[in-house]
Amino acid sequence: MRYQLPPDRIPTAWFNVLPVLPEPLSPPLHPATREPVGPDDLTPLFPMALIAQEMSPEPWIDVPGEVLDILRMWRPTPLVRAERLEQALGTPARIYYKDESVSPAGSHKPNTAVPQAFYNKADGVPRLTTETGAGQWGTALSFACAQFDLECKVYMVRASYEQKPYRKILMETWGADVVPSPVDDPDHPGSLGLAISDAVRDAATRDDSHYSLGSVLNHVLLHQTVIGLEAKEQLALAGESAPDVVIACCGGGSNLGGIALPFVPDTDVRLVAVEPSSCPTLTEGTFDYDFGDTAGMTPLLAMYTLGHEFVPPSIHAGGLRYHGDAPIISSLVKSGRMEALAYPQGKTFEAAVQFSRAEGKIPAPETGHAVRAAIDEALAAKELGEERVILFNFSGHGLLDLSAYDDYLNGRLLDA
Repeated sequence: MRYQLPPDRIPTAWFNVLPVLPEPLSPPLHPATREPVGPDDLTPLFPMALIAQEMSPEPWIDVPGEVLDILRMWRPTPLVRAERLEQALGTPARIYYKDESVSPAGSHKPNTAVPQAFYNKADGVPRLTTETGAGQWGTALSFACAQFDLECKVYMVRASYEQKPYRKILMETWGADVVPSPVDDPDHPGSLGLAISDAVRDAATRDDSHYSLGSVLNHVLLHQTVIGLEAKEQLALAGESAPDVVIACCGGGSNLGGIALPFVPDTDVRLVAVEPSSCPTLTEGTFDYDFGDTAGMTPLLAMYTLGHEFVPPSIHAGGLRYHGDAPIISSLVKSGRMEALAYPQGKTFEAAVQFSRAEGKIPAPETGHAVRAAIDEALAAKELGEERVILFNFSGHGLLDLSAYDDYLNGRLLDA
């Protein structure tokens, strides 16, 4: 069963969680002075509109009309009840997923790529640089830059650059220049932290460029709240007053924030972050100030971190291979408002295959983490004989990740 909102019901304002967080966020610190960062410190990398959103105390921030015009190409996205999966599990739980795979780029990432490209275009910036792990963010920004006639340079984590050639081709089709990262070490598998360093260094040394980030920062999670805002309306259409639990995978926190943040004020709703066991930032990391990149060029953020020099194994869920997490997500976990789980790669692919055989959709390896947790929630409800409403974010499809499924199905998958 699919629950679809008409195009005129797309959210016209983003939900800003900052005013309702259990605790205020600690300020970012300048990498050289270790003093709190001010707006002027960020202008070499970001347009002022995004800097203002990063620090805004306003509970709602209007979505520009030009952004809405592009988002309407695929939004509102469907909410789907996974009835066939429920039947396969024999669970009394009702499982719903928000299908973000229907965007042109195949994931949730364009929800922030489009506004970021718009604000940079309005600021007169002709060129953007960025990093990408599995390629979903780079793909989304390439698409968004094509809509606003901007140049796009993507530094792709080398392990994913080699594992996922079709992501590179898709980015290039939309006009982006894609190179493997780190640029100065062709034998290194790379990491998101290293790719961020490459992209920031590029933007900071050119007058015609800004840097664009696909996760972690407040304004990125803000833009993604269209997911949860739509899901609330669609759950009402399905006859549900509220979910019992909201689940999403977590690397830097963008898709998790998108679906979960609108539910933060609803204290009876559990919020669950799911990460890979090989990169267990929330479950095994330390809450501390740390750099967002490996080279130490970015401001220091108060977040859960494995250390900015941490390089995770080359798992297929490249979008989750990040040493830190969004300060907003970190704050919610630290306060106890949000839970965190970690799974090894084999368990997530087992769940992803089970989901695809029941529901027909192939999850991205990152999304498989949310699927795993949703299945485990449904099985727990079965064991307890409880009805339970489970909502998870289907953050992207895996149609360009089929080599990962080939490894799993043929026993070659590293179970990290």
